[in-house]
Amino acid sequence: MNEIRPKATVPSAEVASRIALPAQDEDVATLRRAVVAKLTYAVGKDPIVANERDWFVAVALTVRDRIVDRWMPSTRSNYASGDKRVYYLSLEFLIGRLLYDSLNNLGLTDTMRAALSELGVDLDRLRSSEPDAALGNGGLGRLAACFMESMASLSIPAYGYGIRYDHGLFRQVIKDGWQQEYPEDWLSFGNPWEFERPEVEYPIGFGGSVEPVSEDGATRYVWHPGDVVDAVAYDTPVVGWRGRHVNTLRLWSARATNPLRLDAFNEGDYVGAHSGRVWAEAISDVLYPSDETPAGQELRLRQEYFFTAASLQDLIRRHLNQHKDIRTLPDKVAIQLNDTHPAIAVAELMRILVDLHNIPWAEAWEITNATISYTNHTLMPEALETWPVALMGRLLPRHMQIIFMINGLHLDSLRQSGKNDDALLSSVSLIDEQGGRRVRMGNLAFLGAHKVNGVSALHTDLLKQTVFRDFNSVYPDRIVNKTNGITFRRWLFEANPGLTRLIVDAVGERAMDDAGELTKLAAVAGDASFQEKYAANRRAKKAALSDLIAERLDIKVDPDALFDVQIKRIHEYKRQFLNILETIALYNAMRAQPQRDWVPRVKIFAGKAAASYHRAKLIIKLINDVAKVVNSDPTVQGKLKVVFLPNYNVSLAENIIPAADLSEQISTAGMEASGTGNMKLALNGGLTIGTMDGANVEIYDRVGADNIFIFGLTAAEVTKRWSGGYDARATLAASPMLSDVFDTIYSGIFSPGESGRYTGLLDGLLNDDRFLVTADFDAYYARQRDVATLWRNREEWWKAAILNTANVGFFSSDRTIREYSDEIWNVHPRTD
Repeated sequence: MNEIRPKATVPSAEVASRIALPAQDEDVATLRRAVVAKLTYAVGKDPIVANERDWFVAVALTVRDRIVDRWMPSTRSNYASGDKRVYYLSLEFLIGRLLYDSLNNLGLTDTMRAALSELGVDLDRLRSSEPDAALGNGGLGRLAACFMESMASLSIPAYGYGIRYDHGLFRQVIKDGWQQEYPEDWLSFGNPWEFERPEVEYPIGFGGSVEPVSEDGATRYVWHPGDVVDAVAYDTPVVGWRGRHVNTLRLWSARATNPLRLDAFNEGDYVGAHSGRVWAEAISDVLYPSDETPAGQELRLRQEYFFTAASLQDLIRRHLNQHKDIRTLPDKVAIQLNDTHPAIAVAELMRILVDLHNIPWAEAWEITNATISYTNHTLMPEALETWPVALMGRLLPRHMQIIFMINGLHLDSLRQSGKNDDALLSSVSLIDEQGGRRVRMGNLAFLGAHKVNGVSALHTDLLKQTVFRDFNSVYPDRIVNKTNGITFRRWLFEANPGLTRLIVDAVGERAMDDAGELTKLAAVAGDASFQEKYAANRRAKKAALSDLIAERLDIKVDPDALFDVQIKRIHEYKRQFLNILETIALYNAMRAQPQRDWVPRVKIFAGKAAASYHRAKLIIKLINDVAKVVNSDPTVQGKLKVVFLPNYNVSLAENIIPAADLSEQISTAGMEASGTGNMKLALNGGLTIGTMDGANVEIYDRVGADNIFIFGLTAAEVTKRWSGGYDARATLAASPMLSDVFDTIYSGIFSPGESGRYTGLLDGLLNDDRFLVTADFDAYYARQRDVATLWRNREEWWKAAILNTANVGFFSSDRTIREYSDEIWNVHPRTD
């Protein structure tokens, strides 16, 4: 299949050097005039009749112009320098709203606020007019967004590549306590931040046949796809801190090559005439279509190949236009695979090199291996993607041949080196022969990458000991650690400006540029005056969140109560179930002893369950059923409230995180690769209650044992329990409190009219408590009482909170990106 290569003009170094970066310190009047001009000529509205959405678009376009003023010189500079570029391939980019993000990074927030005030427009109200970009779901996508921002802030030339989803994952609505899924409509009014690039279009093939062709005594292979879909580019500029550099997020939208079958239309088959377009464009409709059906599996694989193939064609086109020789690819290109979703890049790059550019196989493999690196995000074998060989062979026949060839040569080389153990060879094979032949995408990504990184110290160690143990024995220097990070610009400066002002007043302006400066806060952690200001800022954030809860759920909560927060994807290993069981235990204790001086507490949950994940959805229902009972029970005197905030996204996180007193990070030890929510909450002074899992271990090391609440089994103890055969029923029998909780749920108090609603959920836990909820329950409940004790000592609580903020500067995504740059990509952040 031939590539379509859009033309690109590369400016000379001389031309690029003559283009000066524009100043960003505009006055209020200039910015006001610019906004009115956009409203008039781009939106087509008179200020007298313009609504909030109109004003938002006008402001966004005004800000976008100023980003473009930096974007184009950044791009020219990248070409002129010839520096190596990073290409970050991810199925998700959870970028959230961009208005405040862009204004803050450009240093224009206060100027824009003043300009709009003179027009009678409130910038903070406009903020809510912007929909969250529905381009991701959880930590994987948010990490990608943080990394893109940090690469721009460090002036590292980079492209992010993904899919421009029309409807994202889904919009979560809670009806009678049940999660229901509806399409996200974030693009219904257009997207003012993006630029459509109809001239950047690539054909993406599926199916068909492979033809061997003999030339000069050698055989090469030509793939004749049976179906072709066009990938059309949409670009969003990603502006770095202080506007010094701007990179590009390029997202692909699927388009049918022939959008309308005119013959069918003329015959009156108006629906059938559009069937080809519907099937093609389904690729970019929805994030993570359910793979419970064969059609769903095929669509998921189509998505992954679609965006990966388009991205590789695009970056190779750019490389050849500038550097001419594809053999120099590793010197000028670093491709990072964010999880296994783009792992097909290994086979696709080999296909491009061998079939389209006639590079000998061994040399092509060296180029591929030196160019690609892979980030692993899970220790659960079932979460490492696999695809049926039959499906791969039918949908991507040439790639299946290439994977077989890679695997055969790989296993032969191991045998030749004396590694003949069948168990080892089976483990490191790209094909799983057990229970139906399947392609192991994690193994393909590992083998095709020169570096494989875990995302926390514990996770990386466990990678070497578990899912990639045998690979690690064969390639002992390939696995490295890169502990995740977050961008402080979003999660502190933007989400919590009050705390940011306190920090700057206490330690100086340099803290805005160097997260390491936060350590100076430790000197004022015990200062009564600073504690008072810190607590007042938290109280204001909690009052704002209380208002949001009242507005969305009609539940009144006390902002002076302890806000106990668990916000993340709903999954059994993340153990929202453990949290709600402890909530019920606390409720039972309060009902039994209403006269006790209980610490008022608000349990706040948010997160989405995958549409086909029925147990997770039942846990959401239980949380909401418990909330209904607890919140209306006068016995507890309002000292316990339970809240489930629907449709969790970046914007909601920005409201919750600065208001959180307690951060729930209670996954089964050894199951969470890293986490980044734990970092965001600790940065804003939320004290962590959690297991020694993921990055919790490193947070513990940095904030100190007295400033975090650790409980439960360690990863090693979890493995020991599993290997010995864990008996949840014995644990239940030995725990009167947990038995009481089970009896309460079994009684139907939370499910009136359907007493057996949760019988299957509880019985399933007792029959197979894979995530050791029952094993950790008593320790978790006891640690929660320690939380209440510290909460009563206000001076010590606020000291611990301030020390959390002071000691988590290490978890800046700038630090993470510097480590990737130095140790994996071999690129160097610019200092200009």
